[in-house]
Amino acid sequence: MIFFRKYKKMQNSSQQTNNNSQTQKSISSELMDNVTEIKSIFSDTPDLVIRHIVIKQTDSKAALIYLSGITDSQTIYNHVLSPLLFEENKENNEADLKVSLGHIKEVTKWQEIETAILNGECVLFVDEYSEAFIFGTPDFPKRSLEDSPLESTLSGAHVGFTESIADNIGLIRKQIRNRELKIKEITVGERGKSKVSILYLEDVANPEVLQELETRIQKVDVDGIINSGVLTEFIEDNSYSPFPQLLLTERPDFAASEILQGRIVTVVDRSPNVIIGPTTFDSFFRTMDDYGSRWIVASFVRLLRYFGFFIAILLPAFYIAIISFHFEVIPLKLLFSIGVSRERVPFPPYLEAFIMEFTLEMLREAGIRLPAKIGQTVGIVGGIVIGQAAVEAGVVSNIMVIVVAITAIASFIIPNYEMSSAIRIVRFPMMILATLFGFVGIVAGIMILIAHFISLESLGTPYSSPIAPLRFKDLKDVFIRFPVWSVEKRPLSTQAVQNRRANSNRPKGDEKG
Repeated sequence: MIFFRKYKKMQNSSQQTNNNSQTQKSISSELMDNVTEIKSIFSDTPDLVIRHIVIKQTDSKAALIYLSGITDSQTIYNHVLSPLLFEENKENNEADLKVSLGHIKEVTKWQEIETAILNGECVLFVDEYSEAFIFGTPDFPKRSLEDSPLESTLSGAHVGFTESIADNIGLIRKQIRNRELKIKEITVGERGKSKVSILYLEDVANPEVLQELETRIQKVDVDGIINSGVLTEFIEDNSYSPFPQLLLTERPDFAASEILQGRIVTVVDRSPNVIIGPTTFDSFFRTMDDYGSRWIVASFVRLLRYFGFFIAILLPAFYIAIISFHFEVIPLKLLFSIGVSRERVPFPPYLEAFIMEFTLEMLREAGIRLPAKIGQTVGIVGGIVIGQAAVEAGVVSNIMVIVVAITAIASFIIPNYEMSSAIRIVRFPMMILATLFGFVGIVAGIMILIAHFISLESLGTPYSSPIAPLRFKDLKDVFIRFPVWSVEKRPLSTQAVQNRRANSNRPKGDEKG
């Protein structure tokens, strides 16, 4: 058995070595040899186009090769084929092909040619030439710019990221038109070859944090990065925590705002989400709409989100603890009402709570996966019809339905989907602790959560900042959003090189100048 494993390993290693040596090989000066090699590399590829032509400029035989689905055929015809087929080279310079296209590259290695074709570029082989010409003609299918489906906006820009990395970088550049906005490009994935771009302000972002992020991305060894969530799992500090340590967003204005605060944004090709880091726990409770409304209103809404966070985690656990262990804390009239409501329910409170919570999670997941119109129907049927029928059948009590409904609404208040999902998961251990130990179990669960928050880091930055470690200046934009002009410094948690971001010396009333 061990012999066969070794043999298979040697066979795979030998095959990989052969592939590497093949891609490192230089092209031939014979046109037909190169065409044969291309057919060998891209065997069983029906969308591979090989056009044999005669270049009028040099009177040479040539072959233009590209993949039809990911190249711009109009650009190829107008700017590559037309000049080569119909225009003469008046300078009579055979080594200089005249095409009306800006991006042209000469290569000699098969690996570069293979990568270029897979990236949507077209390659020109010319007979008796030992170089190939690569023309930039990519045209991958993409959708138009539209609102983010996950992050609705009230007062911000109505545009979200798409699957095109060039468009996403352009949307951020549109927000930050400054030469200090720098971009570092990294290719990740052995087979997928995903482009990853790191965006930051060179004179603001901390170089150590930037280096740490870049090192983590370069160490990723995987077949391909399908979306930003996959890359996040590779580079975040603690993958076993239910709480996200890097923030994903689909909104360009929010990403630009975080860059201006000194954070670093990572854009992954083919993904509509960008990654923001380093982040803190309070980052997941902020939206751009907070800064588009008056600070008093925004502060009220933000406090409501934190209140919703505690409700979403603790309310079912409190219900179980009170009904099972501490019913003496309930007012007598309310206790009678609960007793009447639970009179026909055959299950103990904890089992009733678990049934309802699991039902709610299934309804939520079904609503997300189904088409929008059907999903709404499932939500109405599940929430109203099934809930009412379950109460009338005596499966669950009225009070339990109210508790689950309030819990669901509270979890929807959290603006970030990743954090909202984490809360859904944490709710169940809290219910188990309440089932076993009542209030004591809930307090123990809260202490474990606090200890966990304090131990977490995001790219080396304390996750619980500015609460632990306590940083008073950063508290201006955590629970209460102070007026924007009064927040003069960038958050210390970003470890920014330049701290100043605003000046409080604003004109007041009818003052001039």
